[in-house]
Amino acid sequence: MTKHILLSHLPTTRIAEIDHDAAVCVQPIGAVEQHGPHLPVATDALLAEYVARGAAAQSTAPAWVLPTLSYGTSNEHLGWTGTVSLDTTTLLAVCRDVARSVRASGFTRLVFVNGHGGQTHLLSMVAREIRIEFGLHVVNVMPGQLGKPEGVLVSDAEWGIHAGELETSMMLHVAPDLVDMDAAVAGGRAAHDLFAASPLLTIEDGISPAWITDDISPVNGVIGDPRDASAEIGRTVVEFQIARLADAFAEISTFDFPPAPSALRGL
Repeated sequence: MTKHILLSHLPTTRIAEIDHDAAVCVQPIGAVEQHGPHLPVATDALLAEYVARGAAAQSTAPAWVLPTLSYGTSNEHLGWTGTVSLDTTTLLAVCRDVARSVRASGFTRLVFVNGHGGQTHLLSMVAREIRIEFGLHVVNVMPGQLGKPEGVLVSDAEWGIHAGELETSMMLHVAPDLVDMDAAVAGGRAAHDLFAASPLLTIEDGISPAWITDDISPVNGVIGDPRDASAEIGRTVVEFQIARLADAFAEISTFDFPPAPSALRGL
């Protein structure tokens, strides 16, 4: 029997019968933004939803997936045709409203599965606010941060952060009909070389100057080289991420902080 994982497909009476303390509510969140000439603008949302659903189905934990928030904060891509971006304050408010509703339904655990690197820090910030305001256990996870299986090598590993070989490979596995490999081109190499000349500065994951797409890849919006992408690489990586996230859901389902001594509050 297939494990049911979609919370919105249940009637309210069935939802009321769920073990709300152990249940993990999973909120996939992506973006609608340009991904070069070969990938759909919904790439981040599609990958986040696929991995979240796969992990919920595979996990030993009672994980329940909420409807995907396809829009995210993608202001670095504004001006590129097809990009639809929420303002930062709008996304923060939406996440808080989702959390408020989850808590009002009696649940205690919420996981944001985020497909867009440009909003990782924002979601980490709102996760702490949600923890303080609603008392939920909140986790913000980006599947790409779960690592890669051994032996998976991509040619643009040092600079392929957007619509490059790895992301294109994942889409070739998840939604091959939406990928146009005949249109795949490299982009952003000059910006990578610029950062390579600076010992401390990086495009991301370090000391990174704020940038927009026009700073990094003004010609085609790609940051990386997708031309060697393959569905086999994508399958290997996606299955690895799903397995890791499924295990994480199991840990989150039973995790709890020890109660804080009341005498220390306010000190």
